Amino acid sequence: MLFHSQIFILAFLPAALAGFFLVGRFLGPVWAMRWLIAASLFFYGWWDPRFLPLLTGSILANHAIAQTIRRLDPVRARWTLIGGIALNLAVLAWFKYADFLLATVAPDTSPLGIALPLAISFFTFQQIVALVDAWRAPDREISLLQTMAYVTFFPHLIAGPLVRPNDILPQLRAPGFEKPNAENLSTGLAIFLLGLGKKLVLADMFGGFADTGFDAAARGETLTFFEAWYATLAYALQIYFDFSGYSDMATGLARTMNIRFPANFDSPYQARDIAAFWRRWHITLGLLLRDYVYIPLGGSRGGAGRATRNLLVTMLLCGLWHGAAWQFVLWGGIHGLFLAAHAMFRRSGRRLPGGIAHALTLTAVVLAWVPFRAPGLPAAWSMFQAMAGVNGIALPTMIVGFLPPLAWIATPVPVLPFLGDARTLSFPEVSACLAFGWLVALALPNTLAMSERARAWTLTASFAFAAQALFFAPRVAPFLYFRF
Repeated sequence: MLFHSQIFILAFLPAALAGFFLVGRFLGPVWAMRWLIAASLFFYGWWDPRFLPLLTGSILANHAIAQTIRRLDPVRARWTLIGGIALNLAVLAWFKYADFLLATVAPDTSPLGIALPLAISFFTFQQIVALVDAWRAPDREISLLQTMAYVTFFPHLIAGPLVRPNDILPQLRAPGFEKPNAENLSTGLAIFLLGLGKKLVLADMFGGFADTGFDAAARGETLTFFEAWYATLAYALQIYFDFSGYSDMATGLARTMNIRFPANFDSPYQARDIAAFWRRWHITLGLLLRDYVYIPLGGSRGGAGRATRNLLVTMLLCGLWHGAAWQFVLWGGIHGLFLAAHAMFRRSGRRLPGGIAHALTLTAVVLAWVPFRAPGLPAAWSMFQAMAGVNGIALPTMIVGFLPPLAWIATPVPVLPFLGDARTLSFPEVSACLAFGWLVALALPNTLAMSERARAWTLTASFAFAAQALFFAPRVAPFLYFRF
């Protein structure tokens, strides 16, 4: 069940909210929490009920391990923690990485064909965090009911944000959390609807432009300069608005039920260095990687060489977490090199002017999206070649005729076959859409930074487009982060 589907908006969400508040009013907070758990399990099982036993079994096993850690002496607790983490990683490796490892070690072997459970990366990571927290703070008891609510809470279950137990549990224990709050309801629904507009109106539109170019590269077609660059710029906007929209929708849903999530998205394309980009993009994942991977590896202690090694290992794991394929590892490695280079430059004491630093950061991020989006390394290489102009520069004859000096750099062609829907007007239309999208990403505040008045105006302007897409779009495109 998708946040932006008719079944979720018109049926599940009203039932979940009404049930939560009615059960809370007549039966109390414990039963309201039980209702949330039941609704969340129903939400998860709607996608594929076969994996409900895996989710619930994982929660029960991890809760038992956490309780054991709290009762043991420090030495045995540490070994139990290591065993619990290893168990979680083994389950994740089997479902998500077995075929990838098999293809790497024995490429001629037939794949195992293991079905990937929805959100296994997210709920596995969150339970590892809960185990570490149980080891670090053994006096902080968490009941099984609270553990179930923390892991399964449907606004973050599928694709984050990656919250920690202490982000949610104090709110679930707070007096009156089960009672409707008019301000939280209105603010939460407004944030949800703004996220819905980002997804249905912007992300899916740019996704169509990106798919045209990247799918052609995957088929072995030869793209020209503008076709490759426009596909890449469109994908950068697709994943920006897709994940920003999802984060808004998750935050808004939680807010309607009196739960405040930590910030997960903060206009990352406005960052002026690559480290700032990672402090703004998927914020909760970045913080968990820092606290549970980078710092335990040694962080920046031990000199520049070890810090660089730790950065690279962390970002390679970040790439692998996103997907079981070499292009994701390459993407993580590229960002690791960017971060290491930025750290070295910062240690030198030199600084770039703000505009140059911003342009350099944005260019690096956009180029790194190519292997992330491409279906394989050959397609990524083909895109890079086209973006470098190896295959030439072509523009529609109409555009060259309107601006004759363009004939010095571009070959006139009837249409660009891998841009938009390959019509004569595709080039100016896609150009205008990209200009608008980048204006929004680079110049406007994100949803959480907007004033109430700005949210109201933006919601008014986008609501009709979002409603049209919700009811009349030919298909419902899943969030990009659902595949991770």
